[in-house]
Amino acid sequence: MNQIFLVEDDKTIAKNLVLLLRSEGFTVSHVPTRREALTALAGNKFDLALIDISLPDGNGFAVCTEIKKTQDIPIIFLTASGDESSVVTGLNMGADDYITKPFRPRELIARIGAALRKSGRSISDFKIHGLHVDMASGIVEKNGSEVFLSALEYRLLLMFISNSKSIITRGRLLDELWDAAGEFVNDNTLTVYIKRLREKIENDPASPQIILTVRGTGYRLGNEYASE
Repeated sequence: MNQIFLVEDDKTIAKNLVLLLRSEGFTVSHVPTRREALTALAGNKFDLALIDISLPDGNGFAVCTEIKKTQDIPIIFLTASGDESSVVTGLNMGADDYITKPFRPRELIARIGAALRKSGRSISDFKIHGLHVDMASGIVEKNGSEVFLSALEYRLLLMFISNSKSIITRGRLLDELWDAAGEFVNDNTLTVYIKRLREKIENDPASPQIILTVRGTGYRLGNEYASE
């Protein structure tokens, strides 16, 4: 799945953005300062950058410049209302878009999607063992028939798709489901969600091929996956 690089110093905005982006199936790396952003860029590759223009130790333009040196990815600036000169500067530096704070979540997601599609980095389809997930429409099919998932079951599935090459610990799943649900999700509840999801998407829930248990650690996605 697509990896978003978020550079934002406002803790509340950053927290809400991380939750929003993860709920849409993105993987997010967040840093609050220009210095940390430049350090993160040295050893990581991203698919899109969301950069606040005003940072506590400088501005987002320096981050934009560094990205353009090393990575050919879309850049969207987050800017204060009415700061037209900053917007023009950012676009002249090669930014793909900007969005003014405060912004509507759905508008931001739409702009991110548009930027990713334009750059050819958007991953909208995911297939594994007869399961087809169309993330553009939110439709899930199993062997050609539509599968109806609850909001949390779909969120759980997106987490595995977003981390298709990694083991996801039970602790991380609990933290992210708790945030998405807005209420406490305990260990027993997580087990129930995993069981229900397997019953809907696995050919044989008793011998899962899609969501595999890593004993003593958590879960991982099966190996035979494909994304488009």
